Amino acid sequence: MSQSRAIHFFPDLQGESITKDQFEFTMEQYIKYHDLHGGDEELRKSNYTDLVNKYYDLITKFVEYWWGQSFHFAPRWREETLRESIKRFEHFIALQLGLKKGMKVLDVGCGIGGPLIEISRFSSTEITGLNNNAYQISRGKDLISSAGLSEQCNLIKGDFMNMPFPDNTFDAAYAIESTIHAPDVLGAYQEIYRVLKPGQYFAVDELCLTERFDPSNNKHMEIKAELELGCGLPDVRSTRQCIQAMKDAGFEVVFAKDLTEDSPCTWYQEMDSGVLSWTSFINSGLGQFIIPAMIGALEFLRIAPKGSNRMMTTLYKGSHGLLTGSKEQIFTAIFFVLARKPLKGSEI
Repeated sequence: MSQSRAIHFFPDLQGESITKDQFEFTMEQYIKYHDLHGGDEELRKSNYTDLVNKYYDLITKFVEYWWGQSFHFAPRWREETLRESIKRFEHFIALQLGLKKGMKVLDVGCGIGGPLIEISRFSSTEITGLNNNAYQISRGKDLISSAGLSEQCNLIKGDFMNMPFPDNTFDAAYAIESTIHAPDVLGAYQEIYRVLKPGQYFAVDELCLTERFDPSNNKHMEIKAELELGCGLPDVRSTRQCIQAMKDAGFEVVFAKDLTEDSPCTWYQEMDSGVLSWTSFINSGLGQFIIPAMIGALEFLRIAPKGSNRMMTTLYKGSHGLLTGSKEQIFTAIFFVLARKPLKGSEI
């Protein structure tokens, strides 16, 4: 790996994100929210803003470099590339919401704006992205400007548990693997309900435990802990909990489905060590031997910041949890719900 490639591989960010000197400290602070047995769930929930901000400060540059500007998974068709599947899923969300030119749309937890840019281009809508991470906001604004969408899209820093918008503001809303970070999913859905106009739709894509998950099964609990550590989650909720929270928030659930069930290919092809790709190599036994040694050398040479090996270990644990949980069908990475705010009774 060349020095220039290594610099892009690890967060070496300016301005509002962490520097190399801050990286190791941030990594240590993030790890304290977790341990091998899942850590203190209540501590993570009460400090969810700090937990999630530290997580994305650590991994944003890495994920963008290796995965792309849309930080989510998608159903996969045969002969379809990862990027194609992600783009098609974003178009699917736009179509489910019935987006049309002139509509004002909310992207809840917009990341660096990959889905926002694609959906805005596809639907000609005006999209406001809400995000609580300063670096992602800064990076997203640069991407929106480069895409020529500054008149159509904007990003606002804020917490989706207490959004800075008046009631009944938006014509549609969506959340793609973002409300997974909520300490209380009912509270998050209630806020989305509040800012959505009556009669309009909300689409959400969640990482969820399935009905096969057994909390008395130690292996299942270990997988859950890996997901929480590797994905920056206060907790992992079930599909049933998501649907109930949606109804309790006041929404009418139009449909809810695990979209992995109908996909002819596994969504995790790039992560599976049985498939030939760089990402699968990272998850292979050989990769787990070579990569730590390589990163250790880069840390020693001060090309990579101290703590990079721990970050890679953390992401590997998350990847292992995603793969194992999906293969054992106790977890789904693409649980999709389409809901509607009733025309009558905008208050719940």
